[in-house]
Amino acid sequence: MKFIIQAGGIFGALAVALGAFGAHALKGMLEASGRMETFETAVKYQFYHALAMVLVGLLLQRAGEDAVKLLAWSGHAFIFGVIIFSGSLYAICFTGITKFGATAPIGGLLLIAGWILLIMAAGKLA
Repeated sequence: MKFIIQAGGIFGALAVALGAFGAHALKGMLEASGRMETFETAVKYQFYHALAMVLVGLLLQRAGEDAVKLLAWSGHAFIFGVIIFSGSLYAICFTGITKFGATAPIGGLLLIAGWILLIMAAGKLA
């Protein structure tokens, strides 16, 4: 629980910092390479899922035994999904190597799995 909330906080703080950095310091480079939209997508998905991680961590405090495993899996799916999905988009933006995009769908599937696991856990909450 604590780890997932902390990960959410770290990812949230990084999303704000990266978003500000991209909007100001990197704006020219991102626009010149045509990657501004890609960068914004990475930041948005990272931030949305940072909030989801905090939610999952808070739900873990009140969850019964049946829901705990599903919530833990959900939180970890969000963590690895953000790292792979947003990370691959950031890598494309900073290196120009579009082959990093091949891993984005894996991250996307992990994010979807995190939401499905959260739905399943919600069915077991009191």
